[in-house]
Amino acid sequence: MNRPIELGISTCPNDTFAFHALMNRLVDWRGLDFHVRLLDIQQLNDGLFRNEFDVAKTSFHAALLLSEETVVLPSGSAMGFGVGPLLLSASPDDAGAPEDEDKTTLCPGEHTTATLLLKIFHPKATNIKQVVFSEIMPMLQRGEADFGVCIHEGRFTWQDQGLGRVEDLGERWETESTTPLPLGGIVARRVLPAEVTAKVQQVIHDSIAFAMADRNAPLPTMRKYAQEFSDEVLMKHVDLYVNDWTLDLGDVGRHAITILSRRAREAGIGTEKAIEVFRMPT
Repeated sequence: MNRPIELGISTCPNDTFAFHALMNRLVDWRGLDFHVRLLDIQQLNDGLFRNEFDVAKTSFHAALLLSEETVVLPSGSAMGFGVGPLLLSASPDDAGAPEDEDKTTLCPGEHTTATLLLKIFHPKATNIKQVVFSEIMPMLQRGEADFGVCIHEGRFTWQDQGLGRVEDLGERWETESTTPLPLGGIVARRVLPAEVTAKVQQVIHDSIAFAMADRNAPLPTMRKYAQEFSDEVLMKHVDLYVNDWTLDLGDVGRHAITILSRRAREAGIGTEKAIEVFRMPT
């Protein structure tokens, strides 16, 4: 393959940590030429639907919708326990429910896994409004919506904002599936030759292993794309979202993705084809 690999990753600390070595060519690119773009996750999802990337980080919700065209790589996923979104209410004593027709629920992006979980667990919640994730709690505080699916730091600060917790959607996933929650992963286009996809996978695996072996090494890259955070906050983000399943999904990770595909199909979401995890050629 002579042309560059168009690679999209997020600006989140877990991705800049994992891809630091690849971005700075501290691992062998195995004869490939990577053009790397860093965007937020919804922009990456949208870019994949527009066919802008050969390989990219994406929400598993988007991966479901793109399962005919892409495969998930074994390395690079964000998956774990205690990392799921919270369903919050504008008031701690709100007696309503997202299913009520006159209630509005905010979500952080049409193709985010947060929206997928809301649709799986609350299929009758149809009055959904998509907004930037950082606007969800402020809008709830201002009374501009009734419920919101909160991600990232909102998991830890919602009580300080005078909001109510209706449900931990990640905890519900863990209880019902007994697996870690698949949030996002790296997908590759099926049109790429298998040997090219295998090389991409090996480079990404090596980059993650590099970061895990020297956790402080990626900090300059992480700071560049998240300058408002202290090093302590950056590493807490890594601790939350980077783990052994990031290095390799393994059987547990693959099983979790299989269950997510099944639950989504049962809710009428996605294609007939389940998410497929790429298997390295033998």
